[in-house]
Amino acid sequence: MKKIIVTAALILAPTIALAGGDNHHSRNAVQYTGPVELTNLTNLLAESSMFTEKKVVVEGKLVRQINHEKFIFSDGQAEVQVELDDDIVLKQPLDANTQVRLFGEYEGGNTPEIEVDRIQVL
Repeated sequence: MKKIIVTAALILAPTIALAGGDNHHSRNAVQYTGPVELTNLTNLLAESSMFTEKKVVVEGKLVRQINHEKFIFSDGQAEVQVELDDDIVLKQPLDANTQVRLFGEYEGGNTPEIEVDRIQVL
């Protein structure tokens, strides 16, 4: 009986250790605050086509909410629609005056949009 318990414990130990899963990703996330190469939103919108797809980093504010995941973002010069991934979780609320840095993928089209992977509050 002891052998069965010990064997079960040895088999389940790695599973139990990994079960806490999601939190270890956020603990190891890099919180870099130095310079970043930013994308100029005005140039991006002017130079894009229907088929443009490009990784971008932009700074500005979420000025309006369209629905639960879509917002209008402004860098002070131009505006673009952004969609926030469902897995984005912030510890503080955002408002129209909160300066943010968005990391994501820009997609041209009828309604150009940035699909945001990560937000950094500045």
